[in-house]
Amino acid sequence: MNAIDSADTRTPAVTRHDRINLVPFVSVDHMMKLVHAVGIETFLAELAGEIEADFRRWELFDKTPRVAAHSPEGVIELMPTSDGTSYGFKYVNGHPKNTREGLQTVTAFGVLSDVDSGYPLLLSEMTILTALRTAATSALAARYLAPEGARTMALIGNGAQSEFQAMAFRRMLGIDRLRLYDIDHGATERCMANLAGRGFEITACTTPEEAVEGAEIVTTATADKQNATILTDNMIGSGQHINAVGGDCPGKTELHRDILMRSDIFVEYPPQTRIEGEIQQLEPDHPVTELWRVIAGTLPGRRDPRQITLFDSVGFATEDFSALRYVRDRAAATGLFQELDLLADPDDPRDLFGMLLRAAPKA
Repeated sequence: MNAIDSADTRTPAVTRHDRINLVPFVSVDHMMKLVHAVGIETFLAELAGEIEADFRRWELFDKTPRVAAHSPEGVIELMPTSDGTSYGFKYVNGHPKNTREGLQTVTAFGVLSDVDSGYPLLLSEMTILTALRTAATSALAARYLAPEGARTMALIGNGAQSEFQAMAFRRMLGIDRLRLYDIDHGATERCMANLAGRGFEITACTTPEEAVEGAEIVTTATADKQNATILTDNMIGSGQHINAVGGDCPGKTELHRDILMRSDIFVEYPPQTRIEGEIQQLEPDHPVTELWRVIAGTLPGRRDPRQITLFDSVGFATEDFSALRYVRDRAAATGLFQELDLLADPDDPRDLFGMLLRAAPKA
């Protein structure tokens, strides 16, 4: 295992050397070890810092709604972006029925490349990393949008994302009281067990209405691909912040339209969120605020203690770009990667066929 050249980890250059064909690969095992080496809460906070920094330079990025292939059972998506120096993309699926077959609802991997040469600089698992970056982005948005001094969060939908959300909100906002609800009580019990001893006061609730009582922040993270109504209008009161995570593709929503009509809505990239987010229920010209403008200080976030704020989170490619670059830096420092023989590297760049011939079996 060889260390990655880390002289400039943010804008690395690819230069000719004897091992140019080898691409650093962060496996699932490496990712888990990396998270524990850094510390889960530290990893989330540092990752949020990278995402925040990239939101501040939002205008430098190439941006497009993710390229999606939909089926009755789910969606497969590609999420590309570039800042002109590095290029990144993520392959990700979303198949809610998978859990019934013992499979993950979401799986992902990603690539970070050098724009000047086109050579990949990193190949990484992103199933775990997506859960981390989603939670980090949620907590980052809440720092600008949630009521001051919030300590209690309702978590409705206690699947694979729930513990990551809880840990991110604890580290970045001081949330230490959780009110959990899931239609599958076993999911709630698992979440409680995973978070035991981590500084939370946890209440298992029997209805979503019970879960939101007394919660300054309400996070919804359900998985069904349908126009669901997880929160109804009477469940949300003045001053609450809603972190809507589960509505992330066409036809998939969690909130009643009336909640949207009385909320100030904040989004990542409007052309994508209007297709995939809660605001797909609204008219195309319904006003929303781009989160990057709040982070950059050009528009306000929370203005009033009684204001209802809604972060309509669908996930955007720049967040994955930030995550890939962060992992590349951390992997370089820890050696938690392996090198894959991924790229053909003939002695003469024009003689690819000759390279193939030289690998022929000896007679």
